[in-house]
Amino acid sequence: MTGLSDEPPGRHHPVGKPGHSDNIVDNMRRALASTPSTGALVLVAALCAAGAAPRQDLPRGRLIDDVRCLADPSQGYALYLPAGYTPDRPWSLLIAFHPGGNGRAIAEKYRAAAEQYGYIVAGSNNSRNGPANVSAASLNAMSADLGRRFTVDARRLYMTGMSGGARLALEVALRNPSVAGVIASSAGFLDNQPRTSVPFAVFGTAGTEDINHLEMRMIDRTLRSPHRLVIFEGGHTLPPDAVALEALEWMELQAMKSGRRGRDEALIDRLFDARRLAATSSVNPVASVHLLEALAEDFRGLRDVTAVAAQSAALAKRPEIKKALASERADDDAEQQILSDVLALEAGLGDPGRRGQSLLRLRDRLAHLARAAGAETDSSERRQARRVLRQLTMGAAERATDPEYLELLRQYRPR
Repeated sequence: MTGLSDEPPGRHHPVGKPGHSDNIVDNMRRALASTPSTGALVLVAALCAAGAAPRQDLPRGRLIDDVRCLADPSQGYALYLPAGYTPDRPWSLLIAFHPGGNGRAIAEKYRAAAEQYGYIVAGSNNSRNGPANVSAASLNAMSADLGRRFTVDARRLYMTGMSGGARLALEVALRNPSVAGVIASSAGFLDNQPRTSVPFAVFGTAGTEDINHLEMRMIDRTLRSPHRLVIFEGGHTLPPDAVALEALEWMELQAMKSGRRGRDEALIDRLFDARRLAATSSVNPVASVHLLEALAEDFRGLRDVTAVAAQSAALAKRPEIKKALASERADDDAEQQILSDVLALEAGLGDPGRRGQSLLRLRDRLAHLARAAGAETDSSERRQARRVLRQLTMGAAERATDPEYLELLRQYRPR
């Protein structure tokens, strides 16, 4: 049974063609529908509301590598309980999915932020890229176990994931109204359908050389409901610790705006001042525009953001910045076009009348990308070329069967 994976540039990505990843979408949906997985999350909420969580002797303030589920010992998860956890009040819960089943890695990433803001973090050790029913079974067992063991705030249920785990987290949130927010790292929606609105907050992260960098930027471009995207220096990986902290802080702001938690004026002031300082002190004027825009949007309703919005608008109207912003968008469109062109040429490999010309053009295109990717000086062109090469070469076996072309892709695969 085919399941979650992250092979580019299949249908999970901004461009692609039907094939292996079509089965991924269908199988994941069937797996979720055929198990009580989404119902289990509702069960967690019901148990929390009923105050049914038993007393637990699990250690607080340190990461536990593997907690076995009470009802199904074959399922386990890494766990972080804040040092101050007590069962006499409800706590926010962050359920995490790693593409390699490494619950500790993703729970560790959010541990410091969870301690500061009072989140229980549970990272599945079973869910991983691969058969969808494995991830669905993990979600079912883990969510039920968490509801049984701990006192969780039914209004503060969050999901996070990396790569294929992010797709799972978003899919679960789409199916369950109990989820308040998702932190999606380096991957977007399972079906890759553009959305203007979702019923939960979305905090996205991606590296500058991430294979799904373009996908995350396109989601940021189309989504209008509460969301934020942070790009960091790096590749297809979990975000830096500072970004993980920012993600939970952003969820706290969204919780205050939605009424899921009470207003904390001191916290609002601290976060507002820190982000305003970061925006105004940036040496990159385009980055300043984006930071000011996000600041105004995130704190609207919590603080008077009139001056911030005006400052952002004024900066964006400067001719040189306006040109840079347009160039930034054009770069995204160009990257998508490059991928579309290559995929169109790949389609010609199956036509004997077009194969030779298609292969020649593909060789030229890959050579051009390799030269740009190997440039000594960092630039937007170099980063774009590296992203595109990784997308094309990592997903090759799922798209192409021509042996000469596959060998060509192996030669150009980034090391």
